[in-house]
Amino acid sequence: MTFITIGIIIVYLLVIAWTWNSLEDEEKTKKFFIILVGLIVVFLITQIVFSISKSKINYENSDVEKNVSQVIVLLFTGLNSLVLPIVAKNIKKKYNGEIGDNVFRVRMIIICIVFLICLILECGYMADIQEGILRIYESNMN
Repeated sequence: MTFITIGIIIVYLLVIAWTWNSLEDEEKTKKFFIILVGLIVVFLITQIVFSISKSKINYENSDVEKNVSQVIVLLFTGLNSLVLPIVAKNIKKKYNGEIGDNVFRVRMIIICIVFLICLILECGYMADIQEGILRIYESNMN
């Protein structure tokens, strides 16, 4: 569990630092606000994906469900947040005039499509992880 916690912390620090740099010359408070809002939005999306993935899983113990939910959602929120610096960089390029409206739209559409595909695959992966955790839990209980 310690390894997972350290991994989660590293991923979040990486996302925050990368997004901070991608926002370039924005004010510190604005950068902080953008990162916070971005993480909250990604957390909510990840929570929805987790809820969909757990619909097929039968938890006998609500404590196990809560613990599994917390770890998986925190981990996948960090991983899903890797999209934030990419989006931030493209938004900055658009507002700085480095890319045109059409290029920006195409990039955002591509990012959204790739993100949605990842979420669909992630839903199945989350279900597999939950089933694996339950198998391990049940084998330790016997």
